[in-house]
Amino acid sequence: MLKIENLTVVANKKTILDNFNLTINKGEICALMGPNGVGKSTICKVLLNDPNYQIKKGNIYYNDTLINKVKTEDRAKMGIFLLNQTPITIPGVTNSEMLRLALSSKTNEAVDILKFHKELKSICEKLDIPTAFIHRNINEDMSGGERKKNELLHLWMLKPNFIILDEVDSGLDVDSFKIVLKSLKEYYQKYNPTILIITHNTKVFKYLKPHTINILSDGHIIKSGDISLAKVIDEEGYETFKIKGKTIYE
Repeated sequence: MLKIENLTVVANKKTILDNFNLTINKGEICALMGPNGVGKSTICKVLLNDPNYQIKKGNIYYNDTLINKVKTEDRAKMGIFLLNQTPITIPGVTNSEMLRLALSSKTNEAVDILKFHKELKSICEKLDIPTAFIHRNINEDMSGGERKKNELLHLWMLKPNFIILDEVDSGLDVDSFKIVLKSLKEYYQKYNPTILIITHNTKVFKYLKPHTINILSDGHIIKSGDISLAKVIDEEGYETFKIKGKTIYE
């Protein structure tokens, strides 16, 4: 599904990722963890082709296709979806307008309006958000929890097969956290997408249990393992994976 080989990325003349490697197979849930400022969110930027992040070396393959130079909108059409840590506001564009355009562009077919609105209303009920969100501008005047639920509205409508969750728990209260994570779990059980979780919060794993956890430091992965790594991180932090300034590789 996704293979990143020897990736070196520079932003603002600073190397953020250095010889970064990661492989995620179809249907797997992969977690990426590590201290602040080590490049976790840079992965999101690169996977969605943010022009401020330049690939100096290495390749990104998605379903065996090299996507280094593929445009952002084409990556979205390929099924890559990012649920942002802080979803942006898009004034003047409603959820309904954007989703109709996105679906039409993805399928190259006209959208059945009645079926479209019926599905939107059903998803709003599932996410415990007012159906008025359908005609609201994207994320405008919404709380942190409402923005995350609004992004999930887009996810359920667009049905991506590769989902990137960047600090999905950020800005959520206890109730919103449960709704958002239960919805993501339900989506995973129904569609079996591949998921990359970038997080500090191991409570996310109660709902989305990763097949692998990878710890990022110094621009590359220093440790990989199963769900048991989460307990070590909770109890000992990240420093336990460093010995006398050197990183542990596996």
